[in-house]
Amino acid sequence: MAHHTATPGTATSVQESVHTPQEKVQHPLDPLTADEIVAVSHSIRLYVASETSVKAVRFICLSLLAAPKRAVLAALGIALTPGGKPEAPVTIVRKAEADFLDAVTGESYNIVVAFKDGKWQVETLDKLPEGTEPQISVEELTQCELIIKADPEVQKLAKAVGVEPHQIYADGWSIGYDDRFPKSLRVQQGLVFARLSEHENLYAHPMDFIPVVDSLSGKVLSIDFPPHYQAGVKGGPPTLSRATTAPPPLSADSFAESKRERIPPPMKQFNFLPDLLAEDPAHKPRTDVKPLHVVQPEGVSFTMNGNELEWQKWKMHIAFSHREGIALSTVTYNDEGEVRPIFYRLSLAEMVVPYAAPEFPHPRKFAFDVGEYGMGTMANELSLGCDCLGQIHYLPGAFVAHDGSAVVIKNVICIHEEDAGVLWKHTDYRPGGRSQTVRSRRLVVSMVCTLANYAEYIWNYHFYQDGNIELEIRLTGILQVYPSADGEPNPFGTTIAPNVNAHYHQHIFSLRVDPMIDGLSNSVVETDIVPYSEGTGSAGNYAGNAFVTKETVLKAQTEGARAYDYATDRRWKITNPGRQHYATGKDVGYSIGMKGALTGLLAREDGWAAKRAAFAKKALWVVKDVEDAKGGRMWPSGKYVPQTRDEPADSVGTWVKEEGNIENADVVLFLTVGTTHIPRPEDWPVMPVEHMSILFKPNSFFKANPSMDVPGTKDTHSVPAFPNGPNGANGADGASCCAN
Repeated sequence: MAHHTATPGTATSVQESVHTPQEKVQHPLDPLTADEIVAVSHSIRLYVASETSVKAVRFICLSLLAAPKRAVLAALGIALTPGGKPEAPVTIVRKAEADFLDAVTGESYNIVVAFKDGKWQVETLDKLPEGTEPQISVEELTQCELIIKADPEVQKLAKAVGVEPHQIYADGWSIGYDDRFPKSLRVQQGLVFARLSEHENLYAHPMDFIPVVDSLSGKVLSIDFPPHYQAGVKGGPPTLSRATTAPPPLSADSFAESKRERIPPPMKQFNFLPDLLAEDPAHKPRTDVKPLHVVQPEGVSFTMNGNELEWQKWKMHIAFSHREGIALSTVTYNDEGEVRPIFYRLSLAEMVVPYAAPEFPHPRKFAFDVGEYGMGTMANELSLGCDCLGQIHYLPGAFVAHDGSAVVIKNVICIHEEDAGVLWKHTDYRPGGRSQTVRSRRLVVSMVCTLANYAEYIWNYHFYQDGNIELEIRLTGILQVYPSADGEPNPFGTTIAPNVNAHYHQHIFSLRVDPMIDGLSNSVVETDIVPYSEGTGSAGNYAGNAFVTKETVLKAQTEGARAYDYATDRRWKITNPGRQHYATGKDVGYSIGMKGALTGLLAREDGWAAKRAAFAKKALWVVKDVEDAKGGRMWPSGKYVPQTRDEPADSVGTWVKEEGNIENADVVLFLTVGTTHIPRPEDWPVMPVEHMSILFKPNSFFKANPSMDVPGTKDTHSVPAFPNGPNGANGADGASCCAN
């Protein structure tokens, strides 16, 4: 799991409750500090002890409850209309929200506290309905492994295939979907592996059974044995060792039901740590890799004021969220002296990883890595010179432990600059002509999150000098694997190594976009590119080459679920009808580019994964933003995701069924992107990084190319690789690239 600077329960004493937030808070969206987390949790404990029957509080989440959007914009002096004046500031009360469990009964609660009169005071306390579970904590994931390792039946099953108790390891996973267990239980499943020695790659040795654990009682409830495939008769399709892919009754012996022999874990080692690789005589590290340094002799070009960043013409707030990881807010651009708002908030709101193997219990593997675990709680502490290169500024993050103390990740968000190739270039080819090359520099705001084996998710928010904003998602880590028998058919996966089966799966992400393109009244325009209606030989299209754009403004919220159309190269644009471009006459806006990352959900429309992850069914969702006392429309699959059995009422699939106007309104978009992973042997033992991106690009927003004022440079540190040429010839400097 993620590495933190403090062990949960020891970071900060819950008795340290004296704290005045105004001393440190510089921006209304600054996340809770470690001190505040401790103070809030202490206040909650005192209240719960005196006002309720709950005797044992187990904190799961505790974070800032953001102030209303208009209040934040007024405090920052950001106008709500194009060229308008900001609203008058109002008093903002700093609030926090927590989810906690009654560790005795398992009941879940949500509580809101506000900082008033120099102390944190409870405003609301709500008991959550049965079956509503807050996200799974880091401590519960750790506990799941300990429960499984200590279980006598698990030890017996491991011993039968040559694995000793101390070699048993397990990754805690959300249960996904399993109606066999009561809604009242807080349940996890454990994917079990053997580790042959310390730090050795345990994922090379998957075990053939999957326990289910009750997090509150600390007991193994059931052990499932997936059936295995057998070769079909006379070359026919493979058959299962069990007659059905449906779950067996809990009362049944699942091993007997599987109708197969035990499959021992494969024992060949596939290590990735350098000291362990060095023990393999066949491993030969590359010796021809010479140092490559990123240097900025005059320092960085950005400035920080707490969590607020300014870089060239950009200004934004960067926060750590226990659930989303990075949350970017109040993004503006200084356009020739006018500070123009672009986005109120950008964040990764949800993602789902559905696996393709239909034999039970593999279909339970469709984790919601944001809503069930939290990207922030899974975040890495980043290392200088490894995860980020150059001159780096880090921001810390903090989240709550079970006992109310703060877990601090010191270097959780990385901020730096990097070269991004050519920004623009032109050469006048005529005799005596000149050329100009301007190189692009981008600002990077990044985070790395580790969720058990797979994946390491790398989130890179890129800001460019031409007004572009990009979210780049990189995936790496170790494949989720399961053992296969010798010669076993593998219709839903790839045998990436002997007896190691990596199932087909998808990674589908939902990016929440809260736009404020020159203010809060925005529209979404859908554009299709279609052949011109007149045919070849006609007066209007004699050569048959014409094509046009067909634009549709989305008006009703019931129209807000949009599919991508490859035939028309469909794209979308967020606009402000209150301001038009001086030349095109079109509403100012930002286009959305999702090419290369548009992947539809392959699970059946009425299947388990699709019911719970409705956001994955469409490429774009547009809904009216409705703020309430607890934040409004934030989570596309609902606020409480673990163990849901149907689509929640507070999700995009429900919102778009409501009547409402989304034209020239305060709207929120959810963009769906993803990748379908058909594993390769080259993805083993650690997968090389895979990339996808979402690009926001100004479209009739600026008068012209906003990067025309970026100076051209000729880097004096760039020299010929071979001063005398690769074969001893003189190295030429080449023509000048920059006009002076």
